[in-house]
Amino acid sequence: MTEWEELDLLWGDAEEMSWQERALCAQTDPEAFFPEKGGSTREAKRVCLGCEVQAECLEYALLHDERFGIWGGLSERERRKLKKRAV
Repeated sequence: MTEWEELDLLWGDAEEMSWQERALCAQTDPEAFFPEKGGSTREAKRVCLGCEVQAECLEYALLHDERFGIWGGLSERERRKLKKRAV
């Protein structure tokens, strides 16, 4: 791997972290974003609605196939449906 490729990887990681650091969920109870099966997602989704990085969060979850929790305002089931519609 060249030096430039390594820098690109590091820069990508830095960009990834910057949206995560700005996320409202980072300042909120994480348990709200990972409710027990059948538990309410209302509180987490409310936080997501006001978050400036909601789109980045959802994109991350879709690209990394996150299977648990609320990401970008959507539950795992909602993300699965969104992916199916996109295909």
